[in-house]
Amino acid sequence: MSPLRLPANPKLRSRSEIIAVLAPLRPVSSIVFTNGCYDILHPGHVDLLQRARSMGDVLVLGLNSDESVRRLKGPTRPVNRLAERAFVLAGLECVDYIVSFDEDTPLELIKAVQPKMLIKGGDWSVENIVGRDVVEAAGGSVHSLPLLPGYSTTGLIRRLCQLGE
Repeated sequence: MSPLRLPANPKLRSRSEIIAVLAPLRPVSSIVFTNGCYDILHPGHVDLLQRARSMGDVLVLGLNSDESVRRLKGPTRPVNRLAERAFVLAGLECVDYIVSFDEDTPLELIKAVQPKMLIKGGDWSVENIVGRDVVEAAGGSVHSLPLLPGYSTTGLIRRLCQLGE
């Protein structure tokens, strides 16, 4: 069975498009950036994205491509394709723009976006957040926000697999 065709996603932008979109916003807006695989959206993801967005005016979400997710998480991931993940994330009011990236880290995308704030979940210490040096060198700040306890994609997949047993 072939996947259903999803409607166009106006929040999903290419790297060159996001640079153009953000250029006029940069002088008057606080641009926030976060990234991740967001394979199966759960309350922990939504909580983190809402809190990240509340820290600035525009939230840009870097979304790992399918190939990038496979390299990071293994051959059975992602569960949902990039287009599906982006479509669901675009439905969140707190997400202003989504930009996919193929690399293992979002460093090059962070350099392109030039956020005022870089946000990751509390499973990342500020010292280990990729792009920290770039953002701080430009006068921005980097934050590791506490995670909503009890929620993870890996835990959710584990529970779903137990249902099938």
